[in-house]
Amino acid sequence: MTKITPLRRSGEMINYYDPNEVFVTPAMTSKLQSLGYKLPNLNKIRHYRRDRILKEMEKRKVDALLLFDPLNIRYATDSSNMQLWTAHNLARAALVTVDGYVILWDFTKCEHMTAHLDLIDEVRTVAGSFYFEFGDTVGEQAKSFCKEVQDILTSRKLSGPIGIDRMDTDIAKAFFATDLNIIAGQTVMEHARVIKSPDEILAMRCAVAGCEMAMAEMEKAMQPGMAEVELWSVLHRENIAQGGEWIETRILASGPRTNPWMSEASGRIMNTGEIMAFDTDLIGLFGICVDTSRTWLVGDADARPEQIEMYKIAHEHIETNATLLAPGVPMRDLTFKGHELPPEYQAKKYCVKMHGVGLCDEFPSIYYPDNYIEGAFDYHLEPGMVLCVEAYVGKDDGVEGVKLENQVLVTETGFENLTVYPYDERLLGN
Repeated sequence: MTKITPLRRSGEMINYYDPNEVFVTPAMTSKLQSLGYKLPNLNKIRHYRRDRILKEMEKRKVDALLLFDPLNIRYATDSSNMQLWTAHNLARAALVTVDGYVILWDFTKCEHMTAHLDLIDEVRTVAGSFYFEFGDTVGEQAKSFCKEVQDILTSRKLSGPIGIDRMDTDIAKAFFATDLNIIAGQTVMEHARVIKSPDEILAMRCAVAGCEMAMAEMEKAMQPGMAEVELWSVLHRENIAQGGEWIETRILASGPRTNPWMSEASGRIMNTGEIMAFDTDLIGLFGICVDTSRTWLVGDADARPEQIEMYKIAHEHIETNATLLAPGVPMRDLTFKGHELPPEYQAKKYCVKMHGVGLCDEFPSIYYPDNYIEGAFDYHLEPGMVLCVEAYVGKDDGVEGVKLENQVLVTETGFENLTVYPYDERLLGN
């Protein structure tokens, strides 16, 4: 175990050109500023997120949170080290106590990665337990880590519930063998993350702008004879070159692969007159998720009547449903009100009507009436929530389908569509 206390920098402004501070490139920050975007204050974001967690812990009477999910670790500490790798190897963890003490267990010899983060009180190593790293001693390591956490709680005189977001089997066995009162930590974190601060919204605006710049490069590159994966690579390339982070899925399809939805980008060649649809699912600038969908007509061709029909229905669906968003609106209303898809498009409609978004797809999930879960989301919308409003429109016996999605902010008085990327005028029938 390694333990350090990093230097405090809470009073300093962020240096956007410090490579240890943010991934966003100097060229991208200059471009954003030239376009009128205001850059977020990352220290304000970090303190806001820590305070959101602590308030949610106090509200739910939780003494400590033990976090393994890399996105929860990111929210609590702003440490972004090895997020994809640790999504399937639980080698990192963070402990947040109700008195505001934060411990990060980082990957071996990575202590320098968080020396600039002022809200981390200690950095340790060797978190959790998984077979790849510990082999047949995995059970002993799990017990050792569990004992380490117990000792920390004892030293801080904390004996109340501890929330844990996720665990491998051996870690779970070790913790449930103790007398600790363990609750679902993911519930605490989802509710902490749901309201975005003004600076988080600034970060999201920048991320959306970056994603849409990448989408513009995709649309410019798209041509008949191009493979789906070749087009998909443009989004990845542009995101990384700007200083974005990764893409969570690879949902891009053309022609008959657009129906049903959810096909992953393949080596299929796109042809003139087909439609191509994609879902960004992109973790972009400042680690913010941009979850947008567009459908484009491939090549120099006129859209067919059935393509226009599907596109107009999808367009009306998301534009109408966005108008439901306002402070105080029950989430139930989002399910049972708004635009209804015609019967012939019901069977293959998308799995959700809307969902929250922040560092990734987040709470809540707003289902269609036939998939509504009674009692699951009995809450009201609040200013600072951001929801993705989406539609998939394709007939059960159809050849193609249309996917559209916008990212929408709940404001003090209603809503603001953060997605400004234009629709395909040919598919709108214009």
